[in-house]
Amino acid sequence: MSTAEKQSAKKLPVLKLAVGAIVVAVAVVVVLRGVDVRGTIDQGLEVIRGAGAAVFFTAMALLPAVGVPASVFTLTAGPVFGPKLGMPLVVVLSVAAMMFNIVMSYFLARRALRPVLEKLIQRLGYKLPDVPKEDMLDLTIIVRVTPGSPFPVQNYLLGLARVPFGMYVGVAFVVQAIYTPAFVLFGDALLQGKGRMAMVAGSLLVVAVVVTHWVRKRVTKKKREGGSEGKAA
Repeated sequence: MSTAEKQSAKKLPVLKLAVGAIVVAVAVVVVLRGVDVRGTIDQGLEVIRGAGAAVFFTAMALLPAVGVPASVFTLTAGPVFGPKLGMPLVVVLSVAAMMFNIVMSYFLARRALRPVLEKLIQRLGYKLPDVPKEDMLDLTIIVRVTPGSPFPVQNYLLGLARVPFGMYVGVAFVVQAIYTPAFVLFGDALLQGKGRMAMVAGSLLVVAVVVTHWVRKRVTKKKREGGSEGKAA
């Protein structure tokens, strides 16, 4: 690992701690000032409900590509539209919206935004890796299951790396088919006070995290073993 990479690795935990401290501080201020958090949440959900399902799921399909957290949509879709549309349809629409965003981001990275993104990466002091075809699947899996990697960054990085479209969509669908329903159910249970359902959805999220962590470790180990064998040969 180069000196620059080591410095970046050291800065990342500090940055996460700083962000966490800011979030906690804001939460403390809100509590101390006596803000009606539940009332504020209910008002926000009512505004979203008034906009309608078409506007909501269209925004869900588009806005994560420009940095809006996908969790804003997945955690609110259930309590807002579940009673009217039914949870199965809400889950299907959520997965469909996320997949549309994933496909759109891929083509933006491969074509429309590629020159801009390449210049941005160069200005930040990075260089796009030249990934061999035989390593594309491993790269796609690692990017998708690495914790803390922002959703749009995953999409644009894989698009810039020229990962084959079928592979890109296939891996993304498997991941979204696990995470999106879990987040939708968890958000619905959390905001509507469904304790048992919250526990079930939370358990699904824990299982998803454990499985993806295991997959990432397996793929990384496979890559290391492959590299060792190549050097030995």
